Amino acid sequence: MAGRAVQGAGGIRTFPFPVDLSVLGVGMQVGPMGPERTWHADAPLDRVHRIDFHVVMLFDEGPVRHMIDFTEYEAHPGDLLWIRPGQIHRFSATSEYRGTVLTMQPGFLPRATVEATGLYRYDLPPLLHPDEPQLTGLRTALDQLRREYEDTSTLPLSLHTAVLRHSLSAFLLRLAHLAAASHDTARREAGSAFTQFRDAVERGFATNHSVSAYADQLGCSRRTLVRAVRAATGETPKSFIDKRVILEAKRLLAHTDLPVGRVGVAVGFPDAANFSKFFQQHTEVTPAAFRAELR
Repeated sequence: MAGRAVQGAGGIRTFPFPVDLSVLGVGMQVGPMGPERTWHADAPLDRVHRIDFHVVMLFDEGPVRHMIDFTEYEAHPGDLLWIRPGQIHRFSATSEYRGTVLTMQPGFLPRATVEATGLYRYDLPPLLHPDEPQLTGLRTALDQLRREYEDTSTLPLSLHTAVLRHSLSAFLLRLAHLAAASHDTARREAGSAFTQFRDAVERGFATNHSVSAYADQLGCSRRTLVRAVRAATGETPKSFIDKRVILEAKRLLAHTDLPVGRVGVAVGFPDAANFSKFFQQHTEVTPAAFRAELR
């Protein structure tokens, strides 16, 4: 693998793009998933780690469970997982990963293509469920990309790389359309009340944990908010707020060396003991134990 894993401030290793494993050293790879494939010979993939490149996995078998940014996703045959640079993730030691995996180094595509394909839209869902026509189009584009990637004899390197960029762009445009459509569908299904609540929580979770305060802010009753959130997510507004707070706390514990008390303050708990109690109630481990598990 090109480069060495970097130990992050929070103890999580970051692995660079394995350019030495690419055919002709180009900034992408595409091939079959399997137990023999890894980012790095020393990387236990069932441990939490980061990568500084894009990964797209198209599954032929399943279910497969995969953690991205502390959320567990379950992928089935025909599903795709899109992991973006810097996201924390972990492979499942009990799942068999079968299908096709695409990796891409940041900077391999021109800026216009990056913007058109939404490569850094971290708000888009990582797990995608294409319908049959969409899946056929994605498979066709990915198969073509793989043929071009493996064909090293018919073109000089400069043209080979240019063709790869065009083929990769075609696949990513299809993928980005699917991701954006899935995101828009989720927003419509959630309804405007929940969408407004979700956006308000995203802006205010670090200081506001009160369901009633959010209802007042949105100009609706607490009962209306409860119905909207339950219809969209199956959970209560309080549970939704708590999950967002816990996610941010986990990120700070993982990414930084902030003392536990400072992490608590950052997510709305001036008292360290109250933060530790809250965190343990929702995760069954203390903040210090959670951080230690990642190191």
